[in-house]
Amino acid sequence: MRFIRLSTIVISLAVAAATWGRTADDRYIEYINKYSEMAVDQQAQFGIPASITLAQGLLESAAGRSTLATKGNNHFGIKCHKGWEGETMLRDDDAPDECFRVYSSAAESFRDHSLFLSRERYKPLFRHDVSDYSSWAKGLSKCGYATDPNYATRLITIIERYALYTFDSHAGREAEEMTQFLWQQLRKTHPVRRSRGLHYVIAAPGDTYSSIAKEFHIKKKKLMAYNDAETDAIKEWQEVYLEDKLDEAPAGVASATIGEDESLHSLSQRFGMKLSVLKSLNPKAKDRPGERLRLR
Repeated sequence: MRFIRLSTIVISLAVAAATWGRTADDRYIEYINKYSEMAVDQQAQFGIPASITLAQGLLESAAGRSTLATKGNNHFGIKCHKGWEGETMLRDDDAPDECFRVYSSAAESFRDHSLFLSRERYKPLFRHDVSDYSSWAKGLSKCGYATDPNYATRLITIIERYALYTFDSHAGREAEEMTQFLWQQLRKTHPVRRSRGLHYVIAAPGDTYSSIAKEFHIKKKKLMAYNDAETDAIKEWQEVYLEDKLDEAPAGVASATIGEDESLHSLSQRFGMKLSVLKSLNPKAKDRPGERLRLR
């Protein structure tokens, strides 16, 4: 297998986006096309897998569409923390009106992300090989990068759907082969995950309860009941449970805040918790970002 230049891979992505027609994945492909070289540069300088950087950027910034990304060039959801002297922005996250960093450019955000992961707290990550994206994703979660219990699973799902691991090694195929390879990745079925005894999949852009029900030979009505769903649409990268959710939150999680672009329903999905139970614990709660909810 010959080594090819990164520019060839980027060109193949551009060709793919133009050739396949407009799909729900296009904005993700465009983001990869725009920022993959930046992620590879950060890998060369800091040893952080480009696939991890890209997956985090895609997830944290909603492929560059989040308010933090569009107004603050913050692609990784990095909060101010002690010592930050730059500009800031307040957004609802784990608590209302949390302080987030604002950057002058996306490039500054990508570099600060690398510096952020170079801190002592994330030192265990660097014991893993740069090609072991799965261990890096799980390590990020273990080190506390995000409070989402399925954060690692979301990252792994994104990496595998868009074949982002290709950027970790710079090795690949000719442009035509690469385009076909990536297209095949986009058409992959959903791998079944398991957490706290619950079987679930992560929804990709364009997925509906109808399409997932058909894939797993489950009645759509039953699948929607499992997930407390009222419409066929599914939020991107949200859990879709293949069985009834639980009556309680994960151990050690007593409360949570509805974050930006979240709802009571998406929070119940995040914790694998029945929506009816969540509502009974919070009878006066409003379904809006910034609302603090009891989970026990």
